Amino acid sequence: MTSRRVECRGVGKVLPSGGEQLTILRDIDLAIDAGESVAILGPSGSGKSTLLGLLAGLDRPTTGSVLLDGEALEDKDEDELALLRRGKVGFVFQAFHLFANLTAHENIRVPLDLTGVDGSAERATELLERVGLAARAHHYPSQLSGGEMQRVALARAFGPNPSLLLADEPTGNLDSKTGERVLELLVEMRERENTTLVLVTHDPAVAARAERRIVLEAGAIVSES
Repeated sequence: MTSRRVECRGVGKVLPSGGEQLTILRDIDLAIDAGESVAILGPSGSGKSTLLGLLAGLDRPTTGSVLLDGEALEDKDEDELALLRRGKVGFVFQAFHLFANLTAHENIRVPLDLTGVDGSAERATELLERVGLAARAHHYPSQLSGGEMQRVALARAFGPNPSLLLADEPTGNLDSKTGERVLELLVEMRERENTTLVLVTHDPAVAARAERRIVLEAGAIVSES
């Protein structure tokens, strides 16, 4: 039987808006296998980032259920969700979200220390080497280019060996050449670690690097390929 890493069962998300109800997602049924890479495509406002937040347990569905490794996220309290994310989920964001007062090495090492990973300093050094930034280990984010910051963010995300990596427009703030380099690294590291990847993008060229593509429109899945 195929191992399911992530599942959505009849997931809907509704928010109040000006005295009315605004439907963000409707009846999302989705199963993502362990080790699979999936791109979620759609125009702005289609619900892509909302869906990603639900998969991470950062938000709760109004209806339906989201499961990570068979565990229903909506049944867990905030402490349980934080512990689950810390052990199983990595994040890569469009805006990098590095700590400005920490060096590249520290940005990778500190989350590992908080997770209790043994040999965190060595692991951070190894990951910096893997993304080609060993010489920039002691530089702060303000001293790095956008592409370098995103490579540090990639290294940080893979640090604790997450079973699931969620990437929200990871090349959105980069020029095409730099974005391609970051995307190559993301694909290479995912394959090496056998990490399940869910990638949100509006760019068909980025989505083409995933094994499966899902298109959202107006909060609903309209096609898969």
